[in-house]
Amino acid sequence: MTVTNTTLPTWFTSNLVAGMQRGIEKEGLRMQPDGHSAKTFHPARLGSKLTHPFITTDYSENLLELITEPKDTIKDALDMLRQLHVLVHRSLENDEMMWPLSMPCMLSDDDEDIPLANYGTSNIGRLKTLYRSGLGVRYGRKMQTIAGLHYNLSIGDDLFSEWMKAENRTDLTEFKNEKYLSLIRNFKRLTPLVLYLLGASPSVCGCFLTGRKHDLIPLTKDSCTTFYKPYATSLRMGKLGYTNSVQEDLDIRYNELGEYIKGLRRAIDTPFADFSKIGVDDKDGQPIQINDHILQIENEFYSPIRPKQVTKSGETPTQALDKRGIAYVEFRAIDLDPYSDIGITTETACFLEILALYCLFSESPELLPDEEKRLADNVEIVVNHGRSPDATIYTTTGNTKLSTWIEERLIQMQPIADKFDEYHGGNTYRTALTLMQGKANNANLTLSAQIESDSRRLGSTWKLGQELAKKHQNELLAHAISVEDTLKFYELAVQSFAEQQRLEREETQSFDEFFRQYR
Repeated sequence: MTVTNTTLPTWFTSNLVAGMQRGIEKEGLRMQPDGHSAKTFHPARLGSKLTHPFITTDYSENLLELITEPKDTIKDALDMLRQLHVLVHRSLENDEMMWPLSMPCMLSDDDEDIPLANYGTSNIGRLKTLYRSGLGVRYGRKMQTIAGLHYNLSIGDDLFSEWMKAENRTDLTEFKNEKYLSLIRNFKRLTPLVLYLLGASPSVCGCFLTGRKHDLIPLTKDSCTTFYKPYATSLRMGKLGYTNSVQEDLDIRYNELGEYIKGLRRAIDTPFADFSKIGVDDKDGQPIQINDHILQIENEFYSPIRPKQVTKSGETPTQALDKRGIAYVEFRAIDLDPYSDIGITTETACFLEILALYCLFSESPELLPDEEKRLADNVEIVVNHGRSPDATIYTTTGNTKLSTWIEERLIQMQPIADKFDEYHGGNTYRTALTLMQGKANNANLTLSAQIESDSRRLGSTWKLGQELAKKHQNELLAHAISVEDTLKFYELAVQSFAEQQRLEREETQSFDEFFRQYR
């Protein structure tokens, strides 16, 4: 990634950020009051996790996923996310709370104690559960308890239209695909910066490590020893977390949309020997994974950022992209902020939007396998040693000190922060960037350093999580929701159950027949 200077395009004016929309998907593990993960079913008061538009589950039955609508401002997005959290906390039973960290709270050594999300008896519901079963037999169910936050961002067509005029281009869809992929390539180049500034998983409960090789060391000793790396930032994004060594050599590229789609589909169509050994069915002939291919479906591909298009009924993500192009990008390399009651702060959201435009406007050469390998090495360095004073990463000019590299890029982002504040009023975006600059200058100010320090002070990371979970629960339960909004969400829950029942009632095809055709 090359940035020659900090001058913004001459056609870019502050009003062009008006068309940006953002939405948030936030995962969170339900926990028992003793700190162990919950084993109960999804709370009925929250509606059907198959059909509710805003409240569902991710891979495990106890891993909630809250989804906001696309919003015109960060405040609106965070306000809706907080509303959803309040609804969840009002619906939890058995004194359960929400675990606030990305890496899970205490788990059983037995994978079977981690319940797969159950979506009912419709064919699509059973397929969703089967996909999760496949993830369990491939990678273990513990990995499915890891939580993260996805920040979805679309750039307004008014911005792209002005840009097209400046470059004498006419095809809007083609132009947007090209520019979004340019943004994605640069975000991948800047993932180390994101992990250093926003990483919040330097440690993990020892029970998560049972049966796994690792080089972590004990931070504390208690009923569930905390393990850590002294300079780690985001173990979630490393080899112990939500990564997949099977996919390291897939060569899925982001230089042209057709190339990206073809790479994903090739992985879905290619058998993988280790998964073939597992088998697609159990000894009784019941399916345990969708197929024995490198990917069961597109969503199994792990990447710190994805190009996205809203899918219509019956469409796969790549079909939607192929038909209508890229509509938005999904930033995925974001740990939960455990000190926030909703897992993300205004400052983090502002920074991600500044970063998005920085990636969009910066020169973005093609990203080829040799560079991808070096970028993957950079990620591992920052995941494990990012807060070390001696940390260096690979750049186009050779090995560079990490903190210096981050500081330079944050300085280059300043004009973008200025434009955001010029449009929105105030200085929220500049404040966010200043906060990040402070972290770049002092590793002790990072989230990962705070978590390590507080874990040591309290005796373990799970005690820190338990303390923060109680604090957040009290704050959220004291939060008011209007009668109108309360009624709206109640009706959504009722409608979601009705929709699930309709799907199940109108099913005319057996699952075996449906699944044979799907396979």
